[in-house]
Amino acid sequence: MKSIFPIVALLFSFSTLYAGIEINTFESAQQETDYNDLVNELRCLVCQNQNLADSNAELAQDLRKEVHKMLTDGSNKQEVIDFMVARYGDFVLYRPPMQSNTAVLWIGPFVILAIGILAAFLFVRRHRPTPNNKTEETS
Repeated sequence: MKSIFPIVALLFSFSTLYAGIEINTFESAQQETDYNDLVNELRCLVCQNQNLADSNAELAQDLRKEVHKMLTDGSNKQEVIDFMVARYGDFVLYRPPMQSNTAVLWIGPFVILAIGILAAFLFVRRHRPTPNNKTEETS
């Protein structure tokens, strides 16, 4: 009886390891490729810094199921993306399109970089030694 307990405990521990793995079946290799592309391109709305493939949040699991369902029902990648954007906004995309409301996201980093370069240039220029301030070495 004592020798059976470790075996049963080991079997139960293995079953819990596989409990969280999602197994999806696809009709074609193209659908599977599209699914993998989409879950890597779409952002988890709960985690915000993870894509759907990397997130374990319940919403991410639901969105992965929705993507799978749409693809197996015959939708293409763009239709899935359009559905997600219509439902959750451009925030669901890691690469939002260039629009008036997302211009700051695209232009902002370049503006900040330009300001940083200008500030560094002005700082160096102001703190550069002038010929009058140089000390002469005496031997």
